[in-house]
Amino acid sequence: MAPRNTPLPHGPDGAGAPRPTGAGRPDASGLVAFDVDLTAQEVLRQAQVLAVLGPDWDPVEVMRQEEAAYALLYSGLDDEQQRVYDDLVAAGVLPCRGDGRAAA
Repeated sequence: MAPRNTPLPHGPDGAGAPRPTGAGRPDASGLVAFDVDLTAQEVLRQAQVLAVLGPDWDPVEVMRQEEAAYALLYSGLDDEQQRVYDDLVAAGVLPCRGDGRAAA
């Protein structure tokens, strides 16, 4: 469907056109300022996440475990699975790990 370009009633910039009020468009005098401090909200969210993780959380150990899980996930692939894995790495879908081959 082609777009409709209807001419504006009072020139191309609409200058001098009456400003609608009422249903669908509030009067400017009825506007209320609304501010949200996203920085404070982010600090609160971060504090809550860290409280849930607890004092024993070790991010370095978590990353080691994640790498071990990836190595296990891509280990013991047969020839066809290895080909698909290599294609996914070449396409940038999976990151290249080690020598570019799945773990044996």
